[in-house]
Amino acid sequence: MRAFTYERVRTPAEAAAAVMLRPGAKFLAGGTNLLDLMKLEIETPSHLVDVNGLALDKIEATPEGGLKIGALVRNTALAADQRVRRDYGLLSRSILAGASTQLRNRATTAGNLMQRTRCPYFYNTDQACNKRVPGSGCSALHGFSHQHAILGTSETCIATFPSDMAVALRVFDATVETVRPDGTTRVIPIKDFHRLPGNTPHIDNVLERGELITSVTLPEPLGGKQFYRKVRDRASYAFALVSVGAVINPDGTGRVALGGVAHKPWRVEDAERYLPSGAKATAERLLAGARATHENAFKIALAERTLAAVIVDAKKG
Repeated sequence: MRAFTYERVRTPAEAAAAVMLRPGAKFLAGGTNLLDLMKLEIETPSHLVDVNGLALDKIEATPEGGLKIGALVRNTALAADQRVRRDYGLLSRSILAGASTQLRNRATTAGNLMQRTRCPYFYNTDQACNKRVPGSGCSALHGFSHQHAILGTSETCIATFPSDMAVALRVFDATVETVRPDGTTRVIPIKDFHRLPGNTPHIDNVLERGELITSVTLPEPLGGKQFYRKVRDRASYAFALVSVGAVINPDGTGRVALGGVAHKPWRVEDAERYLPSGAKATAERLLAGARATHENAFKIALAERTLAAVIVDAKKG
């Protein structure tokens, strides 16, 4: 790990300004991803701005009937909140499906959205990776691609975004609130927050330099039956090969998003109108344009079958 300087701040605006003023500076919250990447010298910040002292650790009701989740709310606390369990069960289940108890106790809401890919070529500094070193190439394209993306890929990157929580947030149409270094704020729909790789896979999201996430807001509850089904290589502490987050209403209508298949949570809203017709019709639209390698082509059938299992469960009881 390389040497770095460190400071604590008192307000979100002060944190944003501190990162903006120091080249190579980064925010530090739970550190469950950043510190690992620093040890491997994949991330090499020269300065860390500790935001853990900011008052961003509350879950509050909104006037519109939803919930405002502070950026520093730990994953364990979010999954256990009675309002989340009652009205946003998909979110609670998605969080509990990810990582270990110890990591969930430390990981934050904002940090979960900001985590970087778990592509093994990204983590191996002996391999070419455009996300780690822009312009160096993508070893995954002709390497071991079992875990990699089949949707929204490019010739520069086929990595997947690892968050389970973000899949649920996409189903709910959550919004991300931020503060900029000049003190102004903005609201970003979750559907626009993460970027597809294109020719710049090293840019994971639409945040500007120094922009700090302060909260995530859920709209009023959707109702319906809520599901998060995650398929992985082993039963625990593994990232999704395919995951399905869904809200299914009694008439068969609803919303669905996929994890483990793209550079961001994957939702095609036009596909959802086919949910009453079944998994095959929905999956054909949801997976349209999929480009698989010979090692991850199984994800196309797996996504359809996982969605089918969710639809069957929704019809029970």
